[in-house]
Parts: sequence; C-alpha cells; structure tokens
Amino acid sequence: MIETRPLFSLNVRLAPPLSIGGGAGERRFISVQGGEVEGPALGGEVLPVGEDLQTVRPDGTVELDIRTVIRASSGHLVYLSGRGLRHGPPETLARIAAGHEVPPSEYYFRETLYFETHDPELEWLTRCAALGKGRRNRSTATIDVFEVL
Repeated sequence: MIETRPLFSLNVRLAPPLSIGGGAGERRFISVQGGEVEGPALGGEVLPVGEDLQTVRPDGTVELDIRTVIRASSGHLVYLSGRGLRHGPPETLARIAAGHEVPPSEYYFRETLYFETHDPELEWLTRCAALGKGRRNRSTATIDVFEVL
C-alpha cells in the first residue's frame, strides 16, 4: 500500500476559460489569478501568474497541465508544475461548469505535481513525489497535496 503525508492545500483562483476547438479536442486556456497555500509543510500565496492548459477529450475527460508560482511565507519562490485528469458523469461536470458546488466524491480529479526552488529550506520539495486530489467550481480549484512516502 502506498503511504502519503499531507503537505498543504492550494486554493487557486482562476479566470474564465478561453476555449478553442481543435482536432485533438477542445483546448482551454485558464489564467491563474492568485490564491493561497496553507498546510503543515508550506504556507504562502499562489501568485497571479501561469495557466492551466486543458484538453477536453471526446469522452469528456479533461487533461490538466498547470504551471504557476508560489511565494512561500519565507518570501522565496517555488515553481509548481502539474499534470492530471478530471472526469465524471456529464451531468456532474455540467453542474461544476454552471458554478454549482459539487461534492468531490462525484467526480475524479487527480494530479502529479513537481516543484523547483533555490530556497535551501524548501529544496526537499524538488526531491519528493507529490500527488494532488482536487475539487473544482466555476472560479477556483482546490488541490490537497500529499507527499508519497
């Protein structure tokens, strides 16, 4: 069995998506507007930089590709990148898109996260495998981040 430990939660504010159709599926470009980082291993803020680049597959599965920057409570910067998947019943995803609060147990939202920093106190982040379990509403994504032990 895989063991994990909680690191922090990201609460990210997102701009409305810019959507472009294409042969590989719908492409969405969603700008990061900022946010908060809270948890036992890291606190700080998500800076208003970066994007969540999404591809919506024909079956409705969303491929997630996020890149943003965290300013830790210490003032040091941490680059965050992640890839993941979000899917669920079409009616559930439509409720999320319409701005309704939908329990995360009704859909799948997982990410693998990677970090870069020059802060010696946070350098351990660059050497850990991190997983995110997310929930989404119309204008925010909240990701609970865990280290795989």
